[in-house]
Amino acid sequence: MFTPHFTRRRLLQTAVALPVAMTTPALAAAPMLGVSNITHNRFMLGAFEVTTLLAATRMLDEPHKIFGTNISNEEFSEASRQANIPADKVKFFFTPTLVNTGKELVLFDTGLDPKGITQALADAGYSPDQVDLVVITHMHPDHIGGLISSDAPTFPNARYITGEVEFDSWAKQGNNTFEAKMRPLAGQTTMIKPNSSVLPGISPFDAPGHTPGHMAYMLESNGQRLLLGADFANHYVWSLAHPKWEVRFDMDKQQAAATRGRMLDMLAADKIPFIGYHMPWPALGYVEARGDGYAYVPESYQLHM
Repeated sequence: MFTPHFTRRRLLQTAVALPVAMTTPALAAAPMLGVSNITHNRFMLGAFEVTTLLAATRMLDEPHKIFGTNISNEEFSEASRQANIPADKVKFFFTPTLVNTGKELVLFDTGLDPKGITQALADAGYSPDQVDLVVITHMHPDHIGGLISSDAPTFPNARYITGEVEFDSWAKQGNNTFEAKMRPLAGQTTMIKPNSSVLPGISPFDAPGHTPGHMAYMLESNGQRLLLGADFANHYVWSLAHPKWEVRFDMDKQQAAATRGRMLDMLAADKIPFIGYHMPWPALGYVEARGDGYAYVPESYQLHM
């Protein structure tokens, strides 16, 4: 019986001579799946379980018409360039926060619409009927839009808390979203003042300017603190890093700038983490003082240990 002898050179020559179809398997390209995000981020703050919920995102053009309306195009563009973000587009994030105290499930703000907040809740493992308390920081549409669905409360077992000044201001001036979403719940809503207490470990923090009665909320559990900042700063560069830049959505621009400065000073000096409703997802981070301004520093793992 003849046994062929193959040298290493002969084997290489044979491999090269084989047709490509015999040596290369047919591969189909994987389909493009599109941009995606997880829609919840959960961590512990002392004995509290805190979950940020991504209820929506939105892209807009011409952000300089919203942020830094009192500065030049050149200054806006340069700040954007230094931050490595485009000056002609902005991505908004809408981030309600869920706090489980161990006794009650508390939702802070409700997003643009019922669909967004209920889907984010479901993704995080909750249903709307589990929410015991809904706290409204202020009454812009992207914070109260999820309160009512098909003429019925989205959170059927919840009671509600909001600022007295905020409610009275919107009730007096009139607003379609307020009339459709907030006023029907007035009878189930407790109106509070800045020095009130919501629940043990949850306290309102007076932060006017964005709206007349805009409130942030301080969480404190087992010696740990975190500020739910709501809309005191609406963008991590064009608002937080430059607190004196005017924001179109701020109803009292001078007061809003003063509130930003006061809150940023506190967060930076005391190293308190915060959740900002419009900060880059997952909306959790710290503030550092830098030169004449500030910088947003996203949380890495400090609160996930």
